[in-house]
Amino acid sequence: MPDIELHPWADDDLDLLHRANTHELMDQLGGPENDAQVLARHERYLRMQREGTAHQFRIVIPGHPEGVGMVGYWQHDWHGEHALESGWSVEAEYRGQGIAPAAVIVMLDAARTAGEVLPVHAYPRVDNPASNAVCRKAGFRLLGEEAFEVKPGLVLQTNDWVVDLASPPRS
Repeated sequence: MPDIELHPWADDDLDLLHRANTHELMDQLGGPENDAQVLARHERYLRMQREGTAHQFRIVIPGHPEGVGMVGYWQHDWHGEHALESGWSVEAEYRGQGIAPAAVIVMLDAARTAGEVLPVHAYPRVDNPASNAVCRKAGFRLLGEEAFEVKPGLVLQTNDWVVDLASPPRS
């Protein structure tokens, strides 16, 4: 597993969002955002972290304290039941090195340590083999396909993956 650290989202992580706001990294979410949308997302991450309704992290690897991606989880309604949802993004030049699955595993461990017991879902598009592989490598179980609204007005065909935080972590 790559040597990674997760740092809680902070005021100075706005630049990481700007670096991740590319067609390649945002295509799964409807494309890049404008500057106002990026700033609003950054402020939302900070606010939700303060409120305890979400936990977003900067992914740090040796030699890159500025971060090479982000991973997080937040409260989610899954078919009328309380759950958590997770998501991640790793900058293009750092993909293919096992950083995303390692970061998701560390994030799940952090959630367990924080006392989270709700199931954690992830919704990669069905045509995104890399993110589906991250789910598999991080110990998620595939529930099936689902039409999922990733943001208002944008419904994608996704795979619904879940991991049970109440179960022992994957070895």
